[in-house]
Parts: sequence; C-alpha cells; structure tokens
Amino acid sequence: MLDEVVPWGRSFDEYRRMFALTDRELGLKIVDCGSGPASFNADATRRGGHIVSCDPIYRWSTDQIQERIASTCGKVLDETRRNRAEFVWDSIQSVEALGELRMTAMRAFLDDYVSGKAAGRYIDAALPTLPFADASFDLALCSHFLFLYSAQLGPDFHQSAIREMCRVATEVRVFPLVTLDAKRSQFVDQIMDECPRWGVEASIERVPYEFQRGANAMMRVRPAGEKVE
Repeated sequence: MLDEVVPWGRSFDEYRRMFALTDRELGLKIVDCGSGPASFNADATRRGGHIVSCDPIYRWSTDQIQERIASTCGKVLDETRRNRAEFVWDSIQSVEALGELRMTAMRAFLDDYVSGKAAGRYIDAALPTLPFADASFDLALCSHFLFLYSAQLGPDFHQSAIREMCRVATEVRVFPLVTLDAKRSQFVDQIMDECPRWGVEASIERVPYEFQRGANAMMRVRPAGEKVE
C-alpha cells in the first residue's frame, strides 16, 4: 500500500559518491534496485546513461506518488531534526538544506516519471525477484535498503536479493552497510562468507560519501578473480 511507503529520493551526485561511480561506469548498463523517487535515472539518462530503476512504488501514478511525498516529507525532516546528532552535516549543512536537496531530486524524478515509465526505465519490481534475463546489466546498485533494514529483512532475504542482483548484473554494489541505528549489519560478514560459494567475491570499500554517521562504505560483489579497474 502506498500509505505505508515513505518516499525519499536521493540525488545524482549522492549516487555518484555513495557508489564511487566513475564517468566510465556511468556509461554502463545499470539497474537500480529499490530506487524510489531518486533522480539518478532522470539525470543519468539526460547525460546519455542507460539506467533501469526497479521499485514497487512505480505501480502508482505521478499524482499519487507526489501526494505521498507531500504528506511525508515534513515528518521525515522533523525526525531528522530530532536526531541530528546521528548525521554528518558537512556537504549537507542543515535540515533545511537536506529538505531542499531531497525535494529537488524528487521533483526531477516526478518530471521524468511518465516518459521514463513509457520507455521502460521505471519498472514495478522488487527484490529478491527481478524480471530480467541473466546478465542483462553491467552493474546493479542498491541504495538504503539491504543491510539498512536488517531488523525487518532477515538473512535469507539478503542472500536471495544479492544473488538475484548477481544473476542479472556482472557487478553489484550495495550502500550503506549499517542499520538504521548506525551499527554495522550482522549480515555483511555472512554475505561475504557466502559469496565464494556463489562463484563471486565481495569486498568492502570506503566511498566519498557520509551522511548517516558511520555510513561511508559500500559492498562490491563481482566475479571471482576479476580485476577492479
């Protein structure tokens, strides 16, 4: 149900930093899992990128999503204000600046949504099952879903979701590795131990992004033995 969703879209620049994306990588075929109303697809497409975003929120209309954003944005910012010590206020310098950044990103998404959906860039789908053939993409991204909601999504879900992303893409990147209470997820090490059994290897890499305090690293999963450029 849409009334259970809290849409909170991140910007193209945040995606670049969260996933340490290079200019070359932005030209790859990318699937973004659990993207919500982020502007990454809209902005990357304008730059000539090839992005497909997946989220159950895409079953609803522009007006419905916009209404839900309007009804929840203030509550999210109030919660952030109450817990401001849990965040790093450097590139984003205030709660007000955060609100402007998020609303700018979500407006860019809403402006792109109808045409992007018609072009097959916004797909109503959710992990751990994606409607794509094997190796359809070069890179799969997952932002602020896996690991963050470890209390709500158990180890089997995490394993199934990451294996599914490995099925549809050559490389997988997940950010962040901490839970909602800013503690490293217990599932990070479990996934890293499981990866060799799937024929892939996982690494933890620092990224040039930190807003939630302590959330400054991503997991990269790629075929075993593959060199990272």
